[in-house]
Amino acid sequence: MSESSGLASQLLLRWKSGDQEALQALIPLVYRELRQAAHRCLRSERPDHTLQTTELVHEAYLRLAGDRPPATISRAHFVAVAARLMRQILVDYARRRQAAKRGPQYKVELTSQLEASPTKSVDVLALDTALTRLSRRDVQQEKIVELRFFGGLTVEETAIALEISPATVKREWSVAKAWLTREIGRLSGGTDAAVGTS
Repeated sequence: MSESSGLASQLLLRWKSGDQEALQALIPLVYRELRQAAHRCLRSERPDHTLQTTELVHEAYLRLAGDRPPATISRAHFVAVAARLMRQILVDYARRRQAAKRGPQYKVELTSQLEASPTKSVDVLALDTALTRLSRRDVQQEKIVELRFFGGLTVEETAIALEISPATVKREWSVAKAWLTREIGRLSGGTDAAVGTS
């Protein structure tokens, strides 16, 4: 374990015990990973989105500071929790913009990796609704999607965070993407988004 990872684990334990200063000390250690998670969340948004990577990280930090610490204390899980908050921030933003403009919903694009595609898109609110429905159907699959797509974790990191085998992560990831493709297509008016099986 690297010195940085060891310190991050200690700070996570302290934060879990109620030490808010530990969260402040932790953020610089995981800032690069948080920026990468924010970038992944934003890369599928429209080009003129007013939230930028740094602002999204800071908004997630403010929400983390106001919430109870997560039950688990791994560095990877912490980044995934922050990424989930970023997703919620973007969904809240899209809802406010939609309510203000009463116009079309903002789009997030999907491909076989649940990443940006130049040809297929669904709205961010449909994606959020589909993920919420997935969590009711299969909590583990929804967590895998959050950890891999929003948190940017590898198959191996996801397996460690969820205490399951990498083979299970791969299988459940594939099933979850197929289900999301159908569900988002249904929510978006019957046209499937391009979520493949790789």
